[in-house]
Amino acid sequence: MTHPTAFTWDAEACVMVPEWPRLAARRFTGCEDYLLAPVEPRSDASHRHEFAWLREAWKNLPEDMADEFPTPEHLRKWALIRAGYFNETLLDVGSNAAALRVASHLRARDDFAHVVVRGPLVVERTAKSQSVRAMGKADFQASKTAILDIVAAMIGVDPATLQRQQEAA
Repeated sequence: MTHPTAFTWDAEACVMVPEWPRLAARRFTGCEDYLLAPVEPRSDASHRHEFAWLREAWKNLPEDMADEFPTPEHLRKWALIRAGYFNETLLDVGSNAAALRVASHLRARDDFAHVVVRGPLVVERTAKSQSVRAMGKADFQASKTAILDIVAAMIGVDPATLQRQQEAA
């Protein structure tokens, strides 16, 4: 993954000036067009807030869900997949018996993956990373809101109530 290159707009010269010119020279070639888009930095407070309300919600899960979600991380990744924030791999392994064996291996490899067998197919879904590197501010906020809605419904509270509960803590 290539990391973004920082530029500063020089309004007088009408040019974008790279923060690290040698790095920019290695990444970009002359006579090419490049699209630039502003990237808003993500708030560490927003990131911490998600983990705080998620931990509180996890503590309040119904007892019959304890085995399914042994940690807040299990709950977060499950909710991300449920909300559509996942990477999906489809494997055609030729037979249902082979698919069952492959699925068993995939489940053992990743506690958080959602793996299903459909005849000779194995479908593996893994939660998208919410790291600063992997998810920009807008995508992070959208995923945070989506999992808040899902988790709040699981414990029978209004999402705003769950969110406020942790903001006050």
